[in-house]
Amino acid sequence: MQQGVTPISPPRRAAALLAAAVAVTAFCAGDVLARSYPFGPRTRSVNDLGNQYVPFHAHLWDLLHGHADGGLLVNWQSGYGSSFLPDLGTYLGSPFALLVAVFPRDRIDFAVYVVTVLKTASAAAAMAWLLLTLRPGRWWAAGLLGASYALCGWTVADADYNPMWLDGLIALPLLCLVGEWAAAGRRRLLGVLVVALAWTANFYTAYMATLGAALVLLLRLLLARPPRRQALAAAGRATLTVALGIGLAAPLVTVIYFGTRYAYPGRVRPFTPVPGEDLPARLLPTTYGFGSPALYVGITALVLALALPFHRAVPAPVRTGWTTLVLAVALSLQWAPTSLVWHAFATPQGSSYRQAFVLCGLLVIAAWHALSYGLPDGRTLGAATALLALVTAVASRSTLVRPHTWPVLLLAVAGTLTGLVLLGRAGPRTRLAGLAVVLLLGAQVGETAATSAVATKLRLKHLDDYAPWGERQQRQAAAIAEADGWPRYRTDPGREQIVGNDPMLVGGQGAQYYSSLTPDVLSRTLTALGGGWTSRGRSVQSLDNAVTDVLFSVGARLHNPPDPHQAALPGTTGPITVIRREVPPLVTVRTAPDDTPFGPSPYRNQELLLGSRVYTVPRVAVYDDFGKPVSSRYVGAGNAMTGPAITARCPAGTQVNLWAPHFSGTARLAGSGTGVPFRFEYGRNRAAMEPLGRTPASGRVRIELTPDRPGRIPPGAVGCLDAARLHTAAARLKATGATEVGVSDGTVRARLPAGSKGIAVVAAPRIAGWRCATGDGAARPAEDYHGLIAVPLDGRSTTLTCTFHPPGLRLGTTVGLVSLAALTLLSALTAVRRRRAPVPPTPTPPRERVTTAP
Repeated sequence: MQQGVTPISPPRRAAALLAAAVAVTAFCAGDVLARSYPFGPRTRSVNDLGNQYVPFHAHLWDLLHGHADGGLLVNWQSGYGSSFLPDLGTYLGSPFALLVAVFPRDRIDFAVYVVTVLKTASAAAAMAWLLLTLRPGRWWAAGLLGASYALCGWTVADADYNPMWLDGLIALPLLCLVGEWAAAGRRRLLGVLVVALAWTANFYTAYMATLGAALVLLLRLLLARPPRRQALAAAGRATLTVALGIGLAAPLVTVIYFGTRYAYPGRVRPFTPVPGEDLPARLLPTTYGFGSPALYVGITALVLALALPFHRAVPAPVRTGWTTLVLAVALSLQWAPTSLVWHAFATPQGSSYRQAFVLCGLLVIAAWHALSYGLPDGRTLGAATALLALVTAVASRSTLVRPHTWPVLLLAVAGTLTGLVLLGRAGPRTRLAGLAVVLLLGAQVGETAATSAVATKLRLKHLDDYAPWGERQQRQAAAIAEADGWPRYRTDPGREQIVGNDPMLVGGQGAQYYSSLTPDVLSRTLTALGGGWTSRGRSVQSLDNAVTDVLFSVGARLHNPPDPHQAALPGTTGPITVIRREVPPLVTVRTAPDDTPFGPSPYRNQELLLGSRVYTVPRVAVYDDFGKPVSSRYVGAGNAMTGPAITARCPAGTQVNLWAPHFSGTARLAGSGTGVPFRFEYGRNRAAMEPLGRTPASGRVRIELTPDRPGRIPPGAVGCLDAARLHTAAARLKATGATEVGVSDGTVRARLPAGSKGIAVVAAPRIAGWRCATGDGAARPAEDYHGLIAVPLDGRSTTLTCTFHPPGLRLGTTVGLVSLAALTLLSALTAVRRRRAPVPPTPTPPRERVTTAP
């Protein structure tokens, strides 16, 4: 078959431009109405947008400008050294992400906003292009429906603050186009590249988009009814195209897969479908509910989709086929086995309806079929309106429908029906037709802007939110830059964090790290040492502790005032101070390593890793408000206590630390200043060990607690640190440690003192992929010393080299090269066959058979 390049159709180009323009207008109008950044004082950085995506884009900015610590293989700023390629593929694989490089670093929030708007516009243009490829029709109508798809409820409610998902929104219409090309036997190379780009940009939503595109192609083939051999050939070409495209994306996809395999497990909960009335409710404008399927596509698209089953100008098989597909996919959202299939057989850590954009796309395509065969007549519109009224009546029982829904819905219905009726009565080039188009576009922009504004406001009430880059971030970044001494020592951005990924946002090299790929070994090691976390263990926090600072070579630590954006925190003003201490180098030597496994006490675990006793861990007693002992150690509202206390005895002058991972509230050392916050919520947050002050001369320690929810104080909660002993231990590790350390991306090189025996310990988590060698020896997988990288020493070698190879990269590269070779061979064979064979008529994509409407 001849492969040719079809000239760009002016209607398709005009439709794509209109769709993009409408999408940008409505998207920004919604933020204007909500007074949201960058058009108002409300922050848009909620949940993972502030905690993950903005910091990751900031790190990408640093990489592109040569300012980051690390490279493509290792991110040395987060989690004391984390694998970066899996994060790159998960959060930054989209080519749109590169655009952040053209913005100033302190405008990173605006850069991410622009990227989000451009992705939305691109999805609108791609859908408009697809619609006119599936069937000819009015270009402006394709533009309107393209914008309806891009601004669906899934976009404005869910993907708006998960911008990496928007790559899947773009991928769905593009992959449907690939299916069209495969069915026609055209553009194989372009199709493979589109698949590869979609899976590279965001494999998670690309997987869902691929399933959706496969359903669309299957229905198209069933409706076209080609000979069986041709249908199988078309399906085979599509399958081969997808396989080769995924193969080209394999270097990133396999790395992400293995990164997920070694990640800290999130909470797995069984799928629970939403109540039946919530499904139709989310079809209506201005409805919002976290964890429910956001199916809104605009009233115009919805009315047309509802009209399709009654539209007699549309062939019966087309009506039946598209209606059945939409209903089948809608039902699949509510059934646990099919929900698991949609989510790549992994339970989502959050909403169970991340595939809702596929159903939105199918609704828009169904609406296009209802319009492209001719405007629905009055009887058809009446039936669609009656069906809409029934949907609304069922939806009215849902708590997701709020009072403001009704005026927006009525105006949108009035605009849609008036526009469609006027369009049916007007000629194609009359003023009446122009007025109808204006009404339809106006209704679409207005209701979508209102829906987006409502979602923005309600998200702020439901989710955590964070301030965009401002004075606090600027001051912190400046202080870190002045104190930075990497790789001689680390600079921790501080326990008083702004977001879960402060090191990527403001600089430094700390423990903080929040990703879907947070290594299991990192989370468990820091937890054993007294660290805290949120997001069920995947957001590891900084640990303000002198011993762990020595263990991880943290030579400078910031103490910041609490973020003023978090109004619940006390003391929002004050200077930023930098605490400096003498610490060992990044690589130390343990001549007699203790392999005793970690136990329940983080104080003893720290000593085990340090190799020295530095803590006094006294017996503690917990008393209630009336001074009576609480044997259960449970405190909080459940015991009707508002002021319990902990007592213990420690050597005078030692540093008092409190480890209460299951306590929520504040703790204050009697006679000291303000309380130190502890945050615990079962299954979600674990409180970190905190320093409270110095033991008084009497040796009596009294810690006053102010709980804000029920909690528990563990045995051995108090640990009193002897600073002199710690100083001696740090000096010993420094004297026997590496004399020189160099770090570059995925390589650590160290020069050791002559005669070093035992093991060398690199102060970085022993994540999968590290290989080390001493002297001229062969590289071997690094060993594990209580969660850190360890290398046996023979007493003769004086050099150490550790290199990081991301798990899955070699396999993915091999698969990618095989796919590239296969694609090259197929292209060459096709070119040779084309030269030798006579030129046949250019095939066209399958079309639905058009029969006379009954």
